[in-house]
Amino acid sequence: MKIAPILLASLVLGSFAMAGVALVAVTHELMDERIGENMRRAMQRKLAAIVPEGKGDNDPLSDFIEVSAPELLGAPSTRVYRVRQGGTPVALVLTPTVPDGYAGPISLLVSVLHDGQIGGVRVLRHHETPGLGDRIEETKSDWVHEFDGTSLGNPPEAKWGVKRDGGHFDQFTGATITPRAVVGAVKRTLEYVRSQGDRLYTEPSIEKTTQVAKEGTS
Repeated sequence: MKIAPILLASLVLGSFAMAGVALVAVTHELMDERIGENMRRAMQRKLAAIVPEGKGDNDPLSDFIEVSAPELLGAPSTRVYRVRQGGTPVALVLTPTVPDGYAGPISLLVSVLHDGQIGGVRVLRHHETPGLGDRIEETKSDWVHEFDGTSLGNPPEAKWGVKRDGGHFDQFTGATITPRAVVGAVKRTLEYVRSQGDRLYTEPSIEKTTQVAKEGTS
């Protein structure tokens, strides 16, 4: 006679548990979508800030490839976004890693215009010392703008270093390792783009390749 109430209570508790799990799953999915969209918009703003204003009518976040050149780009895999205007190449935006930062790896966003000039450089992530190495951030100083308009010929390749090493770029008082590492990484990014030519623009984008593959199996 006592089994029925116990069974009923178990069923009620089980129903509540299942409802709770379902609610958490739905909430998690909705939050993931919102977070993903916010990250996409933030990246769009960063990309727009380092390519010529008014140039580019494609969506670089859907037009990208992954390349492997760890000796120049600092990581086993590096994403390359392509900016085009009416199908004509405008810029490549690469995401190289600076492996030799003072406090660890530094993630960059480097825009290389089709003529070989730097469109802009931004720091995505770093662990550099506050008040010293963190001045690589655009919000902390204008140092990163020293790269705007530079190329492997301007300044000459031999001058791609910090002034303490006889180079063109400023270093920070009390912090030379960080800017030295970033300058080196930006130079190697330019070297990589120069070595690849227009191949980086003509490779099929990952998103389109994935979409074709999915359609082929449907």
